[in-house]
Amino acid sequence: MSTVLFVTVLVLLALGYFVYGAYIKKLFRTGPDRPTPAVTRRDGVDYVPARNWVMLFGHHFASIAGAGPIVGPVLAYMYWGWAGIVVWLVFGSIFLGAVHDFCALFISMREDGSSIGQIAERYISRRASRVLLGFLWLALILVIAVFAAVCTKNFVREPDIVLPSAGLIPVAVVVGLLIYRLRLPVVFSTAVGLAGLGVLIFLGEKVPLVIPGTHAAQWWFLLLFGYAFIASIIPVDILLQPRDYISSFLLFAGIGVSCVGIFARPLPFPAGEAFRFHSPGGPFFPLMFITVACGAISGFHSLVASGTTSKQIASERDAPRIGYGAMILEGVLATIALICIAFGVRSAPSTADPIALFARGFSTIAFFLGDYAKFFALVILSAFILTTLDTATRITRFLTQELFKVRNKYASTALVVGCGYALCVSDTWQALWPMFGASNQLVAALALLVAAAYLIHHKQPSAAVLIPAGIMFFITFAALAVQTGKSFLQQQYLLTLLSMVLMVLGVFILWEFVQKRKQYAG
Repeated sequence: MSTVLFVTVLVLLALGYFVYGAYIKKLFRTGPDRPTPAVTRRDGVDYVPARNWVMLFGHHFASIAGAGPIVGPVLAYMYWGWAGIVVWLVFGSIFLGAVHDFCALFISMREDGSSIGQIAERYISRRASRVLLGFLWLALILVIAVFAAVCTKNFVREPDIVLPSAGLIPVAVVVGLLIYRLRLPVVFSTAVGLAGLGVLIFLGEKVPLVIPGTHAAQWWFLLLFGYAFIASIIPVDILLQPRDYISSFLLFAGIGVSCVGIFARPLPFPAGEAFRFHSPGGPFFPLMFITVACGAISGFHSLVASGTTSKQIASERDAPRIGYGAMILEGVLATIALICIAFGVRSAPSTADPIALFARGFSTIAFFLGDYAKFFALVILSAFILTTLDTATRITRFLTQELFKVRNKYASTALVVGCGYALCVSDTWQALWPMFGASNQLVAALALLVAAAYLIHHKQPSAAVLIPAGIMFFITFAALAVQTGKSFLQQQYLLTLLSMVLMVLGVFILWEFVQKRKQYAG
């Protein structure tokens, strides 16, 4: 029964947060009185302390969530059933994903807001750092292109979600001005923002925004990349913090509605779809672990944690709540998506679009919202796709400045946006996207490796980080081997080459880590 399954997952994830999360916090020795980079390096643009930890939690959660913890479990369920996914969501979130996210955030705080790539230079080697930075830059360009393409598709297909999604931007600017410029109470400013969001949602279905003509998608590409450019260079307290903070209430509302529906209408879980080892998607191991991705662990999270969140956190005491806690909540979201898809597939087995299936399943669970449920689900998704789009653009701007020494933020952002736009409009991203799952999880393995090097350097126990790193290397390399063989047989030689390059990259950085560890031991 869906209710029993959901309650079991909630209890296990809560225990993980309070028990294992406390152990990880103790391992890293957070110091609440130690000044953070947001305070010591405050520049009014990227380094700006959040007004309170709840606001920053909203930014971090909105940025790491996106569509990943929804699309990943949806696809995995369609291929391999739900039983293995549930185990991986719980185990991965507690012992791998949340540890990974917290480590990236904490270490970046201690290293003046540096990215994972920069930190690798100090604790592994300069060669490892340069290779990692280049890989991260390419992966993020792909993310930017894909999320722009997905957002465009949703806006063209569902014009009624455009107003609440895009209209949230000026609402967020107003909230940011109220909180940071006029210094009004957060509660009042939040109420203003939520009221504006409510009006936008109410008007959305009544005022669909459509770009006429056959070139609508091209216009949306231009508008979205123009937005990403502006959003990634203006001060974080003007748009990024308040927009993600207000957006997070959408997701909290979605989670709350889902919980009410799951408890109000307990539905039998399809026992016949519990587990399939083989499917058209490939073997259960290792591909299920790569497909679920963000629901259990995601390398992109380390880029958010060390790219934007570490530059806004005002106190180290908030790091476990934000770094570890947001990933636990994402595990809850992924479980809800899994329950939604179980009933979405049942009601529409011929539908292949994962987002459409999720929306249909959400409508089944949130039955008390009637026809409004599907619209609400799509608004939530589109809002978080926009969040991930501009957060990824800002992070890639940081990496561009580090990697190519382009110090001017306008020039570096233009380079990022231009490359993302070219990849998007050429549809090249569709050929490269099959590699993203494995490359994303390889980033997670490498970030954990950097965290292990940090702990070893500071003479702290590293098993809690090193073991997850080993697990992720094993899973990722196995997935890349499967992908290499599959793409070669299908004569997709570009993907074959990329798979091999990723394996070589992983082995190289692993070798550099081993050499550095020998130096520490000596």
